[in-house]
Amino acid sequence: MRTITIDGPGKNALGTARMEELLGQLDAAGDAPLLLTGAGDAFSAGLDLKEVHAADLDGMRVFLTLLTALVARLYHHPAPTVAAVNGHAIAGGCILALVCDHRIATTNPRARIGLNEIALGLRFPPRVLAVCRDRLPARHHHEIFLGAGLHGPEDALRLGLVDALDDDPVARGRAVLEAWSAHPRGAYTAAKQALREGVDVVDAEVDRRFEEDVLPVWCGPEIKARLEGFLKR
Repeated sequence: MRTITIDGPGKNALGTARMEELLGQLDAAGDAPLLLTGAGDAFSAGLDLKEVHAADLDGMRVFLTLLTALVARLYHHPAPTVAAVNGHAIAGGCILALVCDHRIATTNPRARIGLNEIALGLRFPPRVLAVCRDRLPARHHHEIFLGAGLHGPEDALRLGLVDALDDDPVARGRAVLEAWSAHPRGAYTAAKQALREGVDVVDAEVDRRFEEDVLPVWCGPEIKARLEGFLKR
């Protein structure tokens, strides 16, 4: 069992350096069962919006490629993965929790969990959207994605953003991970692969449209202005 802790400034915001660090920790973990949590009182407040605001087209391409790679690595990790959501899990932070096999959130009513990308004017990379859709109940897709709200723990549980609540999500997460890791590994891995096979595969035309039409939006003037206002709050 390995514990990976998202740890950095901005409530563990996901910038290039942080994502590279997490990918390195996943490399080091090999095929060990994983507990993913955050340092301090947050899981992760999401993407580093200062870096997003400053990025040009090439920089944004690298940034979103890293995010997509990190999401895919967690989603397809062959062993059990549990997210101990110990505080805010917002946007990109929520996505990292979503792709784990089981997600346990704090009962702290101040914690906020959700996908608020649309409220910021941001568009999901296609593979990231595909895995989020797979990990969320279809009946709540419109409320989660289009409503773009941030939810307290009880509402996050109702929506399927998390699977359970606990006063100590790390301790509960370790217990769940130990129990799930007791299953024969070959059978667990095979079933997980079968459940997720092909989910995040997109065709060349989808990639082309994202590269030509969507990527420029991420670093366009409208998004920069919106993020600038958000960062001044």
